[in-house]
Amino acid sequence: MVDISEDGRTWLLSGPTSSYALHLTGADELLHLHWGPRITLADAQALAKDPLPGHWPFESPLDGREEYPVEGGPRFVRPALSVRTAERRGTEWAFQAYEADGPEGGELRLRFDDDGLAVTLHYRMRGDVVERRVTVANGGHVRVELLRADAATWTLPDREGWRLSQLHGRWAAESRLVAAPLTYGEKVIGSRRGHTGHQHLPWVALDTDATEERGEVYGCALGWSGSWRIAVAQLPDARVQITGGAGYDDSGLLLLEQGESYTTPVFAGLWSDGGFGGASRAWHAYQRAYVIPDAERDRPVLFNSWEATNFDISEEQQLALARRAAGIGVELFVVDDGWFGARTSDRAGLGDWTPNPDRFPHGLKPLADQVHDLGMQFGIWVEPEMVNPDSDLYRAHPDWVQYQPGRKRTELRNQLVLNLAREDVQEYLWEQLHTLLSGAPVDYVKWDFNRCFTDAGWPGEPYPQRLWVDHVRALYALLDRLRAAHPSVAFESCSGGGGRIDLGVMSRTDQVWTSDNTDPLDRLAIQHGFSQIHPARIMAAWVTDSPNTQLNGRVSGLRFRFVSAMAGVLGVGGDLTEWTDQELAEARQWIDLYKEIRPVVQQGDLYRLRPPAGGLSAVQYVLGEETVVLAWLQAQSHGEPVPALRLRGLDPAASYECRETGEVHRGAVLLHHGLRAGLKGDLDATVIRLCRI
Repeated sequence: MVDISEDGRTWLLSGPTSSYALHLTGADELLHLHWGPRITLADAQALAKDPLPGHWPFESPLDGREEYPVEGGPRFVRPALSVRTAERRGTEWAFQAYEADGPEGGELRLRFDDDGLAVTLHYRMRGDVVERRVTVANGGHVRVELLRADAATWTLPDREGWRLSQLHGRWAAESRLVAAPLTYGEKVIGSRRGHTGHQHLPWVALDTDATEERGEVYGCALGWSGSWRIAVAQLPDARVQITGGAGYDDSGLLLLEQGESYTTPVFAGLWSDGGFGGASRAWHAYQRAYVIPDAERDRPVLFNSWEATNFDISEEQQLALARRAAGIGVELFVVDDGWFGARTSDRAGLGDWTPNPDRFPHGLKPLADQVHDLGMQFGIWVEPEMVNPDSDLYRAHPDWVQYQPGRKRTELRNQLVLNLAREDVQEYLWEQLHTLLSGAPVDYVKWDFNRCFTDAGWPGEPYPQRLWVDHVRALYALLDRLRAAHPSVAFESCSGGGGRIDLGVMSRTDQVWTSDNTDPLDRLAIQHGFSQIHPARIMAAWVTDSPNTQLNGRVSGLRFRFVSAMAGVLGVGGDLTEWTDQELAEARQWIDLYKEIRPVVQQGDLYRLRPPAGGLSAVQYVLGEETVVLAWLQAQSHGEPVPALRLRGLDPAASYECRETGEVHRGAVLLHHGLRAGLKGDLDATVIRLCRI
């Protein structure tokens, strides 16, 4: 809902529980008024009457109060917008007009102009999430260089003792949640790698005294799949602002010729008074409703061949795995790396997206047809943005990669990055992938990205640094075009695990690969961090072999491995040809159980009952009359009691029956789960289902 004052200079956006307000002064200074609990337009207008502090020689009254600080004038905070023309640098804008699409769910647009440079601030309230973005258009200059154009600056209320939470990590250890007191100065997180990165998810949360289920939490999440930056600043007067957008530094995003424009990615913000858990549930509901394609459809149980076969694959071998996968109830069979070109190792073949004639002499269609006959969907792995020097594509077009003239072309994993900003590269990939998806009945594509930008050059291009932005825009356009041409094909975003997870790519893919680390114990911490912002509906998790030969050699039982992976979109990645009949039978039972609880896990509200900090950890999902609890016990000393679990999100006046034991519990349930792990290093897990009666 958007409410507007009679004079058209105070605006109030409201969701179910929160409001966001801003005001334009007589001097065309756009000020932030309120972000937090729901207020009325009269409340916002009263806030607008508060005068700005007086001017001081070394301080600015605008700092910490402006809605979108630009470079220039009496401002000393980090500018969200920095531009350069032939005449000058900086912005001195004047308000032009506002537009609102309607009171319910419409977009508010505030238009400003600076001598032909048009700046539009966009706002939309979806639930309690505020979506913000900015459009910069060159309408009066020969050219305008965008040095920096952030999507938004968020201003927090005056409080003491702010605490900053973030998700950091590295390959195979992504999404680790950390929190620390916010101090004076700036805290900057981001990626300068050309993709979202394993090192940080583009999300922050701030609070003063919140717990898992109580207290106010402010969160911000950026929807961009390239390099990015979020800066959290505590200013000298203790005010706090959060600024974020595409690009890591201020060296230049794009060059806008006359008539051209740039629209930033969305930088979304959320206020919740339900603690970190309430904030997570609001983020999850927002993504299921507005971000994830076809989110109301439950994702199938998949099998992926990578850990079973690596590059040593053949049609007969894949079919043998497919028969076993179908036997345990798998619904989607995915052929991973090694099916195309001269791809017998990671040293060759990337870029040549046609089936290897020795391994698949008649193409992929015969295998896909047989997989369909087994009652499963068929999927493949691709990495379109990369090329091996040992490939037909590179031999024909060595100039299609990112490179700096006169410098060595850095190979990581024996591959180079294609310059997707080039139109000829875009068209080549479209033709290759469209032909591939048209030539075989493919239902699913795992889209990987296995290295960072290092030599981001473009010889001959007048403004080569534009490739940082245009690569991502071209990726989005290619995914959009493929989805439109092949609407029945689902896509997964992968980047060596969780290296490309953000609201931008999630709006074009059906699920994401959370981490290359499939160890079930390590995954608990990764999944705990992931759940702070993203829902189980998009979080892929596999059951693989024990010992975990791909990473750490840890031994874990099939029970623990399945219950760990059942917290998201369940998959299997072990070598099923080596599993015993007993293991296959047990796997079938777990998959059958997952299919029963899948709607609750993938569509339900998440409650994190106990974090994975050693000992007992547990999560709970609630959907309608049903609730599902997944619990894990890492270790237990002799005589050490294991605490019961107090469930949440249930009607305290209602009764619930446990499907496993038949016991009846009241809504305020203190659940005894029966887990035990006798020795240090032992692992146990359980699934408990309750239904309202």
